[in-house]
Amino acid sequence: METTQKQIVSQEQLVEWRRHLHMNPELSFHEEKTSQFIYDTLIQIPNLDVTRPTKYSVMARLVGTNPGKVLAIRADMDALAIQEENSFSFVSQNPGVMHACGHDGHTAVLLGTAKELADRRDSIQGEVRFFFQHAEEVFPGGAQEMIDAGVMEGVDYVIGAHLWSPLEVGKIGIVYGGAMASPDVFRITISGKGGHGGMPNETVDSIAIGAQVVANLQHIVARTTDPFSPLVVSVTQFHAGTADNVIPDSATIAGTVRSMQHELREDTANRIEQMVKGITGAHGATYSFEFEYGYRPVVNTDSITAKIEQTAKELFGEDRVVRTQPTMAGEDFSAYLEHAPGCFFFVGVRNEKEESTYSHHHPRFTIDEAALSIGKNLFVQAAIDLLNEEAI
Repeated sequence: METTQKQIVSQEQLVEWRRHLHMNPELSFHEEKTSQFIYDTLIQIPNLDVTRPTKYSVMARLVGTNPGKVLAIRADMDALAIQEENSFSFVSQNPGVMHACGHDGHTAVLLGTAKELADRRDSIQGEVRFFFQHAEEVFPGGAQEMIDAGVMEGVDYVIGAHLWSPLEVGKIGIVYGGAMASPDVFRITISGKGGHGGMPNETVDSIAIGAQVVANLQHIVARTTDPFSPLVVSVTQFHAGTADNVIPDSATIAGTVRSMQHELREDTANRIEQMVKGITGAHGATYSFEFEYGYRPVVNTDSITAKIEQTAKELFGEDRVVRTQPTMAGEDFSAYLEHAPGCFFFVGVRNEKEESTYSHHHPRFTIDEAALSIGKNLFVQAAIDLLNEEAI
């Protein structure tokens, strides 16, 4: 049984906000109208101090009636460069741009959380900061920009959530420790000697050498990495040649490395380059290698995670709170966790009847909107519980 919780923000209001945002998506670092809509909505709520820490972000502060700790709650609000293929009435009105990851829902949930907690200010011991963050989808991300602007100064705890399509609606997913991976990127250019496709003996075949590189990359995961240390190395691009009868001078390979351990990232980059150097050298080719470090892994704090899990069970019942597997997707929420302990959890949105079964970043992605109230209720109660706890 769900515990009784005073409802200030209706499901209808959350849906209205979410659908407005879904119809008007904006790309990372271009959230001009989105951030203005959020600002205009927040300044109408009593007890909130609303500011613009960066050009496209918004922060609201709620100071409780009694002194205490400072809790930050974060939602992201940027969309993706995807042409929407849904057919419901509130599809994107911005061609080629779509909320295909649930950030419209994240924003609606946090707006509802801010309004409800502002109405229940007497229940707040300390301060709650609401971060409406831009540019989660594009490295270097908006989180670090907001941190550089000072939003995390004095923060004791930070929490966030992701509406999650692999998880059934009504469920809350909890992960202890590593929850999301670091999304690093590599790029390899192999330089050989081009020539006629019928005379390969007169060439240094960049494609053949590149194929060996691709095949051997998996040895890094399978044979040089501790099997208890999660690691993904995926080749996602291979570009070479322009004609059927020409062996090209060069081939370019690019891909991603995903890990839950910061230390493993540098080791993997070094191993990739050593392997490329050996293969190209053996065949008389040369190479260039680039490795770009993305967001750090999202690693939850056990004590905060335990409190979120306890609150969720008390609100919704033990059968609706599940321990989920970490995901190798990345998230710049990790930047906040560098400055304060916290937890990033998952709110299920999957429902076959609502056709909310498509993966994130799919052109038909959508959510079961029942998840909006679930996420809002958990944020509200978690804020009260975390700030009223004497020691965590």
